[in-house]
Amino acid sequence: MNRTARAFWLSSPGEGELREVTLPEAGEDDVLVRSLYSGVSRGTETLVFRGGVPQSQHAAMRAPFQEGEFPAPVKYGYLSVGMVEEGPAELVGRTVFCLYPHQTRYVVPASAVTVVPDNVPAARAILAGTVETAVNALWDAAPLVGDRIAVVGGGMVGCSVAALLARFPGVRIQLVDADPSRAEVAEALGIGFASPEEALGECDLVVHASATEQGLTRSLELLTAEGTVLELSWYGDRQISLPLGEAFHSRRLVLRSSQVGTVSPARRASRTYADRLALALELLADPALDALVTGESAFAELPEVMPKLASGEIPALCHRVSYADTP
Repeated sequence: MNRTARAFWLSSPGEGELREVTLPEAGEDDVLVRSLYSGVSRGTETLVFRGGVPQSQHAAMRAPFQEGEFPAPVKYGYLSVGMVEEGPAELVGRTVFCLYPHQTRYVVPASAVTVVPDNVPAARAILAGTVETAVNALWDAAPLVGDRIAVVGGGMVGCSVAALLARFPGVRIQLVDADPSRAEVAEALGIGFASPEEALGECDLVVHASATEQGLTRSLELLTAEGTVLELSWYGDRQISLPLGEAFHSRRLVLRSSQVGTVSPARRASRTYADRLALALELLADPALDALVTGESAFAELPEVMPKLASGEIPALCHRVSYADTP
């Protein structure tokens, strides 16, 4: 078998290229995976592509199988689905998810892949990493039956959270975004949609994922007294300001962060990282989540596609990369 592969590297901020890499021999506890699809998360990955990871966060932002260092050159990514070609007998031929960058084939420990359930298409399974973030966020948020909830920011993470919240009984849920095209995604997920100006207030919980100062300010405004904003946005090297005077204290509002790098304290004693990812893959059996994949291109096109995703020329939630017919 050919022991080389091609990988997408950020060669310098704003510029990417495909490089040939030599694969190591797979040990008895390793798997060789042939990529079927990978996903580009337009938030984090395009921030990396622009060179926006602050120096203080270089270690925290490392992907599990990243090579190189921020800002560049670096091989970065974490939404890969492929088929196991070599490895333990129980895995050979199985479709798996792995937190691996964009690469045609790769060798990783068998423990680093998670089998995709038979009722989840490989093309949808690229969403597992983002749905895992949503699972962790809802463990942090602990929504209750009948809550009034808004998700501000209809990007990939926000829509994943909204999709899971749509399954909670009795909740009033709105996806809030300045882009009116997100209304189509909300409809596909079976939830309401509103512009920031028209969003319903008196919310018990607001999940913020717009990564904008305006979005976070509006999230605080939408709360009922003693309500909570769960902050999922990551701002990279940007500083933001908030109106924490006014009624923030008198209404006893709560602003708390959530981050997928650690399992939520609410479940840390009883769930592992593997448990959380397996749950995310099970939840992807819902075909409504196909609405979160808003474009597709071939792997060979990534050097041309990534700048367009980063600039917004190609609007996207999750952009799927296909490895069909890729040697």
